[in-house]
Amino acid sequence: MKLVFATNNLNKLKEVQNMLSGSIEILSLKDIHCFDEVEETESTLEGNAQLKADYITNKFGFNCFADDTGLEVAGLDGKPGVHSARFAGEPCNSENNMQKLLMDLETITNRKSQFRTVVSLNINDKKFLFEGICKGEILKEKQGEKGFGYDPIFKPEGFLQSFAVMSIEEKNKISHRGIAIQKLVEFLKDYK
Repeated sequence: MKLVFATNNLNKLKEVQNMLSGSIEILSLKDIHCFDEVEETESTLEGNAQLKADYITNKFGFNCFADDTGLEVAGLDGKPGVHSARFAGEPCNSENNMQKLLMDLETITNRKSQFRTVVSLNINDKKFLFEGICKGEILKEKQGEKGFGYDPIFKPEGFLQSFAVMSIEEKNKISHRGIAIQKLVEFLKDYK
């Protein structure tokens, strides 16, 4: 089975390819010659994931899946949430986002947070959603060099180190995206 993963994020692509079995071939946007930037204009993770999947299916005709992920911090009333990738504004990058989040949390004691990923699958004219949640807390300073996004400041529940210290295999077992993709994989195994 061939599926397009509607992302330009090579880190995400690598994580997902690492998780999928050989029976599913993942095509990137580059593989299908899609160089369009799909603007995430919805107010929810579900909406943005569906928007991206629909764009690829409607324009290119492929079965495809897309995801959207947000970091939801309790002490900030769930922010940055759906705006996680652009939390610090322009220029849009992980370092600026982490610095803004750490500054916003300086005087806040409740650092409990969760990463939430929603995967939207369009396959054979049907649509499905899969969700993954990883609870944890925001560290006071960065830890580790691996991963991407907020990984250096997010410590998952029950662990002593951030996502950025873990190997990709360790992270995929417990991460929000790992959980959502695992649900997708299980669904596809039985899909006819």
